[in-house]
Amino acid sequence: MNDYFSFDLTKKDGEARLARFCTPHGVIHLPNFAPVGTQATVKTLTPDDLHALGTEIILANTYHLYLRPGTQLLANFGGLHHFMSWDGPILTDSGGFQVFSLAHRRDIDDDGVTFRSHIDGSKHRFTPETVIAAEEAIGADIIMALDECPPPTDRAYVEQSLARTHAWAARCQAAQTRPDQALFGIVQGGIFPNLRRQSAEFLAGLDLPGYAIGGLSVGETKEQMYATLDSLMPSMPTDRPRYLMGVGTPEDILEAVSRGIDLFDCVLPTRMARNGGLFTHNGRLNIRNAQYREDRRPIEEGCTCYTCQHFSRAYLRHLLQAKEILGLRLATLHNLHFMLRLMENIREAIAAGRFIEFKDDFLAAYRISDQQKRHENRAAYQARRTP
Repeated sequence: MNDYFSFDLTKKDGEARLARFCTPHGVIHLPNFAPVGTQATVKTLTPDDLHALGTEIILANTYHLYLRPGTQLLANFGGLHHFMSWDGPILTDSGGFQVFSLAHRRDIDDDGVTFRSHIDGSKHRFTPETVIAAEEAIGADIIMALDECPPPTDRAYVEQSLARTHAWAARCQAAQTRPDQALFGIVQGGIFPNLRRQSAEFLAGLDLPGYAIGGLSVGETKEQMYATLDSLMPSMPTDRPRYLMGVGTPEDILEAVSRGIDLFDCVLPTRMARNGGLFTHNGRLNIRNAQYREDRRPIEEGCTCYTCQHFSRAYLRHLLQAKEILGLRLATLHNLHFMLRLMENIREAIAAGRFIEFKDDFLAAYRISDQQKRHENRAAYQARRTP
């Protein structure tokens, strides 16, 4: 590490880890969840809302910010923290996932990728060097190396892609000039255990401040994701943060924490909220259903979020049916409160040496139908693919 960053592993309970990652804009208590603020905002919420919820880190996206409002404008404002008035840690994805999801609008080679904007069709080029320059202008505390996210089950392509991802990680490291930003490498390798281990070992050799796991939750089954983590985790460095990208369902977070993952992000809780999907400890509730039209209860009895403390299911359903902005805000507040309390409870369970008991109890009560599972998996995948 350096004078700007430190990682302190304070306790293990099985493979679950309790840790602190210190950054220039504050401490991230791990395990933790980063709400997604793709375009310099967590939709419908203010920075004060995020602080009140207990948010310690948010995620923004280099691809989107590069296109709009532009990284030079952000640099002129002194970086993204000043631009959006958020004083906590920020993580920026490289934008690689979004670029590679453009399909017919991009052309990849070993030097980088040329793509056309989803906004106006204009032509642009990302290389490891230009991505690092953009992330340095944005000024996030944690920045991601440019990588390629290949189809997880196409071994021939994954092997070809992996060499490119490794070369790009080394070029990102060489291009970095700001010591106050922690550059994370991204482990790829699809669902192939030996390729995942090869990727982890190569990136560990770069001695980076942290390591992410990409290329999961992109269409493979949950069983394949968990098996990939099982085979990979023994090869991941133990003295650095471990970040599983794009994973955000409660059951996946609990399973990943039990395998040694520290940090998560996903658009699912906020996007699901805007479509009427609400987390409860018994599973997902679709507040748009007619059965809640006259329901005087809060979303979940005993929930301490602002929404549940003040409003009924009937009122929230009315707002969403009427397309009132307040409904989107109240649903988002509830879902992020649920996710961040889950992470707090996970940390408390690890500290008490009872994480596996907590995990088993939570999952025993948390029920979603197979249809809802398919819907949530598809929604999470499509959300990550959508520029």
